[in-house]
Amino acid sequence: TGVRYADDEVGRLLDHLDRIGVLDDTAVMLSSDHGETLGELNVYGDHQTADQLTTRVPLLLSWPGLGEGSRPRVDSALHYQFDVMATIVELAGGRPSGRWDAQSFAERYRDGDERGREQLVVSQGAWTAQRSVRWGDHLLIHTRHDAFHLYPDVMLFDVVADPHEQHDLAP
Repeated sequence: TGVRYADDEVGRLLDHLDRIGVLDDTAVMLSSDHGETLGELNVYGDHQTADQLTTRVPLLLSWPGLGEGSRPRVDSALHYQFDVMATIVELAGGRPSGRWDAQSFAERYRDGDERGREQLVVSQGAWTAQRSVRWGDHLLIHTRHDAFHLYPDVMLFDVVADPHEQHDLAP
């Protein structure tokens, strides 16, 4: 119900911006600090694992002036959250700091190109202590403390073929 509520409220905001005639001139970004598991790894409605569902952070981005005919699309590339800030700075006409580890994907966003990083290293320290590597279709999870979930030390999932992480490939 939380997702439905948020979706309805964002819809109301976008409808209002459209009604007053400024939607096409307004940059809109919606995101979160984490995803949410809904039963994956036996965790329900929480974010305590370094799995695909917790570390796949939602991002909705609409930017004015990307040209006629730009349509909504899904970008499945791998990006860190700090890459988003570098992207916004560049889309706004600035230059991201050379001291940042962030990699702007502004040019690829403009072109509709879904290239990102080759892999991501993510971690979790709320209840469990896990570090994961996400690359291609796979996610490898190393558990240092399982928060009494009895997870094996290493789990491997094909998150495309098995999006709910039901089949550990590590054995």
